[in-house]
Amino acid sequence: MLQNPYISVIINAIIAILFIIVTSLALASLARLIAKLFKATRIQQENTFAGYLFASPWIVGFLIFVVVPLGFSLYWSFTDFRIASKEPINWIGLDNYIRLLTADSSFRASIINTLYLTFLGLPLEMAVALFLAVMLNQKMKGERVFRMAFYLPVILGFNTAVLLCWRLMLNGGTGIINQLIRAVVNAVPLIGWIERALIYVQELFSAFFLGISNQSFTLFNRVLEAGLPAANRVPLWVESPLWSKMSVVLLIVWGCGTMMLIFLAGLNNIPKDYHEAAQVDGAGAWRRFWKISFPLLSPYIFYNLIVGMIAMLQIFEPIFVLYRDNQPLISSAISMVYYLWNSTFRQFEIGYGSAISWLILIIILVVTLIQFWMQKRWVNYDLY
Repeated sequence: MLQNPYISVIINAIIAILFIIVTSLALASLARLIAKLFKATRIQQENTFAGYLFASPWIVGFLIFVVVPLGFSLYWSFTDFRIASKEPINWIGLDNYIRLLTADSSFRASIINTLYLTFLGLPLEMAVALFLAVMLNQKMKGERVFRMAFYLPVILGFNTAVLLCWRLMLNGGTGIINQLIRAVVNAVPLIGWIERALIYVQELFSAFFLGISNQSFTLFNRVLEAGLPAANRVPLWVESPLWSKMSVVLLIVWGCGTMMLIFLAGLNNIPKDYHEAAQVDGAGAWRRFWKISFPLLSPYIFYNLIVGMIAMLQIFEPIFVLYRDNQPLISSAISMVYYLWNSTFRQFEIGYGSAISWLILIIILVVTLIQFWMQKRWVNYDLY
């Protein structure tokens, strides 16, 4: 066995390159042979060979790293495969799926939490993105600076360093976000009443969802009876199960830059003649937006809705970084994909985790198909 790790890396790289070359030539030759069997001309055969030669690295990679793992995952979902177990793998049929749908309360809780993040976080993200796009469409001074600033969260992404910074900023006692809230409330007492009302409504909403997850509404009744919080209360972003999901929603809204650019492209694509004609007829800014811009933005809204819904149903990184080592809170924020990770890579239940992954795929597919079916009722493609 080689002792020098650098030589080992070089040898592995050479083997990988040779594998890519050999498989690409084999696949391209097979494609040329098939073209020859279909009576293609010599030029067509050569074009087929060249095309598949350049496409083969991706095709082979797709087969090895996507199709083959998908096949193994589908097979394992019908077995009791566990990495840590010395027992042979047994075929158990639909037992994993039946357990997921009927007996696993943690998975049901993860579905409810994911729905909370989807039906609250996604509309807020789209609303903020649309608002920012409308503001940037006014051709104000420093527009490019604002575009860069609003898109910067997308560039930074949900990497660990950024999320750890957010974890510090969301600290209930020393975090900068609550410090700013305290400063604004002390300066304008009226805002303090609004803040307390918002805290009360949000905690009622979260307690209701937690009651559905836990099948016990004791916490909801307790929050309801307590009434408005005290005057010095601030959101307990990463300290309370009532705020664990809302902190994730805040991060979702913070990363709305991609949706903003898509909406901005849609606004720029609307002919100015429509707005000028409506303005001549006496329509105000709000009426022009609601009657002209908003309906013509429906294809862009639909696209953001589809992509955003798929992303929300697969959310993982913020929950993993914010609450991975906070066991009292993780159950109130766990998503379907986090539960998949926990079952597969912490509990080493490969068969059960595979069943979870396929169920998530089915949920995403069904939701996407429903959205495509319903788009005929509200998406307007007349301009395009």
